Amino acid sequence: MKAIFISYNQALTDRINKMLDDNGVRGFTRWGLTEGRGSFNGEPHYGTHAWPSMNSSVLAIVEDHQIPVLLDALREIDSVTEQQGSRAFVWDITAMM
Repeated sequence: MKAIFISYNQALTDRINKMLDDNGVRGFTRWGLTEGRGSFNGEPHYGTHAWPSMNSSVLAIVEDHQIPVLLDALREIDSVTEQQGSRAFVWDITAMM
């Protein structure tokens, strides 16, 4: 099992939801408002007057074989919304209950 953490501009929520649905990811936890800024470029998402955009984040636990498919789908979304700064991170899950 793997954990995939996805952070994205909240304007992309419908696209992220569709990507999760299309790939059979039913269970996840979402943080509706998360702040952040990219490592290299893109505008900060702080929810302030100067930087009004906000991010959302999703954490899902999925089967190992789903990770490459999900990352490819996220790359496709990011390729047309590059300035939004979507990112995904994957961790191994060693135990669950």
